[in-house]
Amino acid sequence: MQSEKLRFLTHHQWKSVLLLSLLGYAHADPSCTSRRCLSEMLINKSCVTQPQDENCTQIIYVPLIEYQTLSVDTKKLRLMCRMQASLQWTDLELAWNTSVYQYNEVVLPVDRVWTPELHVTNGIKTTMKHSSPDLLVYSNGTVRHNVILSSEVNCEVNLFNYPFAADRCPVALQTWAIDGCGTHLVMNEVKLVDSSHGDWQTDRVSLEKQRKDRNYIMVDLHIKYINPFITLLLPSILIILADVVSFALPLGGGERNSFKVTLVLNFTMFISILNNVLPGDSQCSPIIRTHFCICLIILMLSMLVSLVLTRVAKDGGIIFCCWTQGSVEENTGNKELKEDDEAKADKSVVQLNAADEHSQMVRKVVNFVDDHAAKQLESERCQKFANKLDKTFFWFYFISGTIYFSGMTYVMVNYECEVNHFDFWY
Repeated sequence: MQSEKLRFLTHHQWKSVLLLSLLGYAHADPSCTSRRCLSEMLINKSCVTQPQDENCTQIIYVPLIEYQTLSVDTKKLRLMCRMQASLQWTDLELAWNTSVYQYNEVVLPVDRVWTPELHVTNGIKTTMKHSSPDLLVYSNGTVRHNVILSSEVNCEVNLFNYPFAADRCPVALQTWAIDGCGTHLVMNEVKLVDSSHGDWQTDRVSLEKQRKDRNYIMVDLHIKYINPFITLLLPSILIILADVVSFALPLGGGERNSFKVTLVLNFTMFISILNNVLPGDSQCSPIIRTHFCICLIILMLSMLVSLVLTRVAKDGGIIFCCWTQGSVEENTGNKELKEDDEAKADKSVVQLNAADEHSQMVRKVVNFVDDHAAKQLESERCQKFANKLDKTFFWFYFISGTIYFSGMTYVMVNYECEVNHFDFWY
């Protein structure tokens, strides 16, 4: 019985020794001063909450931000951008005595240490990712880490001058803070990376602020006008130029009218196809929409004038067409009455000699030739009048079109429309 008790105590003693040895390995060995032991010692502190001192505010230094414009959505007026920020802050709980651990820095897992979170104030959608699963901690408690922000920024881009548009768009950065507690950003430098993407060019970026707690990156953008100029403006200019040259076609025959109708239909189809390409409306609506509307009105006016002048060349004018038709009907009625009188006279005369028949035939031929000559003279008079009106309208059309395109180009390039980009701050 006593031997069984000794065996039982010995068994439990061995279990206790084994458990104590496992606990000893679980905790940091004071004699271990390697980097890994230092890292385990700091991890065991579980510093996953924000460092807090007497004033309840933690300063986050941002030595460098690398900014990149990914794209500009002119339909939704959104700016897609990517930023990589270097962060630095101090957590005294992560400091150590260099006389014990003779290292100035150590690497810790980012998920075992508190890290600040950055937001974009005017961002519709923002995601922040850690550039690495580890961060660097110095012996004085300074922590350094890099984060990557991808944001879709609500930016009221000034598109009035499209396709010669240029504007400035703010990207406001902030961290969490309320009632004097939280974090405060102190930014130092921003660097532009890969300034060209798609149709938009990023000219420069700069760090600015409105108040002590309102930091933002001002992004200067302009559109590369070559592609939209070729696909939008140049076709409208060429179609108007073709319409001007069409005045060289004669009024008669219908070739000019058919050509002008074709131009109107083609331009209407051109606007319908480009409806999804044109930028959306904003505070400063793109003037190119007005330009296309004016071009369509010009083409329609030119087509209608050509139709009217064709009628003028044939009948002498729309205003007098009814009067002209009435005169023709009256002359026809007079001729019929005259023929009836001649028929009655013929009935009263039993027989005409050969000389009278010959004179009557000659008189009919002379009347026919006179009527034909009169019609020819009237047609030439109408044609000359129509040609005079056509030439007058051509020069009016050419001069007005030149002045319009010159003025529209000047407005597109030089006019500035004011947009409030900071309405998200109130």
